[in-house]
Amino acid sequence: MSPGEKIEILVLLSADADESLRLKAQQTLVDSSPVELEQLLADAATPRSVIDYLASHLVPDRPNLIEALLENPGITPDVIEGVKPTSPVGATAPSPSAAPGAEEPEVESPEGKKRITLLQRINAMTPVQKIKAALTGNQEERLALIKDPNKLVSRAVLASPKVSGPEIEAFAAMRSVMEEVLRTIATSRRFMKNYAVARALINNPRSPLDITLPLVSRLNDRDLKSLSINKNVPEALRAMAAKFIKQKQDAQRAKIYVGKH
Repeated sequence: MSPGEKIEILVLLSADADESLRLKAQQTLVDSSPVELEQLLADAATPRSVIDYLASHLVPDRPNLIEALLENPGITPDVIEGVKPTSPVGATAPSPSAAPGAEEPEVESPEGKKRITLLQRINAMTPVQKIKAALTGNQEERLALIKDPNKLVSRAVLASPKVSGPEIEAFAAMRSVMEEVLRTIATSRRFMKNYAVARALINNPRSPLDITLPLVSRLNDRDLKSLSINKNVPEALRAMAAKFIKQKQDAQRAKIYVGKH
């Protein structure tokens, strides 16, 4: 997860109704790297909600952050005017109703009501609720949230400390996830240590060729043979698998020939 995405998620969590999670997110923002904060504040592409939060709660009394904010070509006068001296985080922490994404739908649960399905419950969630569920929820919730079109939600699923190897393998094989999910998995050393994850990515027709072609060399003989006849993957992958099979066969014949002489 990039520093910008990490801070954007923390800003969303700073509005959570769970006080312990909210305060932890706020304190983590306070302790964030000054360099990362400066880069975000100076970047015109940084979401306005993030700019507003940082300007209100972290920029005041920190000259380096004020300077970075002023360098942002997309900054508006009202943001600059809103930079006021602040007190410690515990006193200035935004309430759930005041921070970005804080408005949450009221959930009625009178007895006798039909239990809503998981997908209905997730569809009714706000972005911050989805991120929270992705980070702290159960396996069933992660399986649904990994398909969410919001990249922050899907990345939060992959960043969850609860996510397991078999789950990542399942995500790598999914054809219903965004391409970015597959790329994120492919660039994670932790995930790619798992042979089954690499195999799943290679055999997923949705996986981009630039991440699957370099992985073919990792396959064992049985999986290479299977890939070479897999009609669901691009021809380039099948050809690469066939090439490795031939190379191994030629090497084996050479050993036999040398042995006879």
